[in-house]
Amino acid sequence: MNINALKKNMKIGFIVNPIAGMGGSVGLKGTDNLYNEAIKLGAKPVAPSRAMEFLQNSINFLKDHLIITCGNEMGENIIKEIKLVNYQIVHEPKLNTTREDTIECAKSMKNADIIIFVGGDGTARDILNAVDRKNPILGIPSGVKMYSAVFASSPKSGSEILKLFLSGKALVQEREVMDIDEDLYRQNKLSIKLFGYALVPYVPEYVQNSKAEIYSTEEEEDKQGIAEFFIDNMERDVLYLLGPGTTVKKINEILNVESTLLGFDALYNGQIIMKDLNEKMILNLMEKYEKVKIVLTPIGNQGFIIGRGNLQLTEKVLEKFTKDDLIILATPLKLSGINNLLVDLNEKLAEKFVSYHRVIYGYGRIKMVKVLSA
Repeated sequence: MNINALKKNMKIGFIVNPIAGMGGSVGLKGTDNLYNEAIKLGAKPVAPSRAMEFLQNSINFLKDHLIITCGNEMGENIIKEIKLVNYQIVHEPKLNTTREDTIECAKSMKNADIIIFVGGDGTARDILNAVDRKNPILGIPSGVKMYSAVFASSPKSGSEILKLFLSGKALVQEREVMDIDEDLYRQNKLSIKLFGYALVPYVPEYVQNSKAEIYSTEEEEDKQGIAEFFIDNMERDVLYLLGPGTTVKKINEILNVESTLLGFDALYNGQIIMKDLNEKMILNLMEKYEKVKIVLTPIGNQGFIIGRGNLQLTEKVLEKFTKDDLIILATPLKLSGINNLLVDLNEKLAEKFVSYHRVIYGYGRIKMVKVLSA
């Protein structure tokens, strides 16, 4: 359905979850209930810069509409910084914000034509809890994990979607809100649950799909072949940073070494020398080892290789790598569900990795796949 087509002076809700994504760089794989621990480990805010990037790309057309938002760091501060003047505060959050602030803020926006939020899957769940399907929503990705189908593929893509929606050119669809059990996640177990459906402006080239988990006998055989080929072609005295995902972790299974399913492990000459790496640990290892490569697999049904589920690969880390330092593994079934591979990075950093990349998709089977910036 096409709603609010060609309306003037629309009300746009804008919510920033200021702690979203902070656990990623320090290896917590989430920030729910772990804000203080993330701070102790040196985590820095992620959401404000993502929110700013979205607003900077949207400022020209946002001037014609009313922004309704939350006080202080949940929206107001960034709106003031970018000098948007047509805004209204509908909720004053506590000094240390909680998910209750997100819910109360969203409830105060029930007269909004659309609600834009900056966060991850947990934030999406809170927004859905507050408004159900009474308002269209759109997520600007800033979380550690974003398995839901309510997110733009990047802040810039979010701006394009909103512009099309405000001009009546974006259809609104029901899209999945999904999340994981973070307690199980930290125990190296992945459990994804569907929590409901939200109304989302759908523009295929700018909206990410929900994450798909694929289980089949053929898929496992393909992972086995990929891992065996990788092992047979490993270089001596090269440090391999093995990223999240069952395709990559099949390498450790064959080598009979312990690993972290959902984190980064350091493999050197056939042995795991360090597990569950965070940004600081990766940077320290790179000072000790001359040759370092990153081994990644794309997220199923989305195609992201960097910027989703592996936020340990921060700007500081990625600045030290080239595209030739990436090794990408993917089963044929996973590749069949995506057109391109994607990175969600700032423009300067994305330039390093946007190109055609070799993808190992079986024993001795390699194909070139294009990597694009989301």
